[in-house]
Amino acid sequence: MPVGRGANDVTETHQTHGSVAPGVTGAVGQSMVGSPAPSVAGAAPIPESRDIPQATVTRLATYLRVLGVLTERGTIIVSSEELAAASGVGSAKLRKDLSFLGPNGVRGVGYDVTRLRARIERALGLDRGHKVVLVGVGNLGQALAGYGGFGRRGFSMVGLFDSDPARVGAPVGDLTVRHVDELEQACAELEATIGVISTPDEAAQEVADRLVRAGLRCILSFSPTSLDVPDHVEMRRVDLAVEMQVLSFNSARNTESVPTAPRVRIGHSAVPSTAPRNGSVIAP
Repeated sequence: MPVGRGANDVTETHQTHGSVAPGVTGAVGQSMVGSPAPSVAGAAPIPESRDIPQATVTRLATYLRVLGVLTERGTIIVSSEELAAASGVGSAKLRKDLSFLGPNGVRGVGYDVTRLRARIERALGLDRGHKVVLVGVGNLGQALAGYGGFGRRGFSMVGLFDSDPARVGAPVGDLTVRHVDELEQACAELEATIGVISTPDEAAQEVADRLVRAGLRCILSFSPTSLDVPDHVEMRRVDLAVEMQVLSFNSARNTESVPTAPRVRIGHSAVPSTAPRNGSVIAP
């Protein structure tokens, strides 16, 4: 059984500073190792909640991805040093991030992978699951609709919509593309919680308006256009061209060849480091 080797796996208390992600909560509870595993579906109420900085939320998602890999490989316990290295952060930063969730590890033993994964899922709201509708079933939309990783991470694609008569009625995976005019009614029927926009830029604002009228409070847009949404709607924008421009700048700035990303060994398995080299990284 792979066992972590860290000697400093007890998270410390930490005061919130900087920007925070409202509505994202952590838990203060018993140590995760040697305590009953919380049920993802019916976990006990969180005794205390506190705002978590947005940067920490992003890193929690990275930790969760690494923990998922470890779970698939049968790893039971992981040290803070091992988890931090595989996530591309320092162990002190990792322990600081996890302190928002309450005590999680045992000094000299490490973190229980299954229990820590469940606690992060609860903090990110993934234990409730999310139903996703996608508007714009072109090349990008079809790729997103066919990506199996969403389901493994708590996101279920429940509806696909487009305005092109050639696409409406066509099957994409287990779903059939519906006309965008049905979007608002379908969102209520499907109990959608997240809307994804992968339409041409000129249609993105209209689609955002439809999603807002349908009652969705979370929208992910792949359009570089800045969209106008009410304050109560959380909007995230992914501009792939900007990310490639940043890569181009970093490539031009570096005069020496960039070494291959290190592989971090955890137990008997090697996990590629997910550390961004010079800024944000968009990963599936």
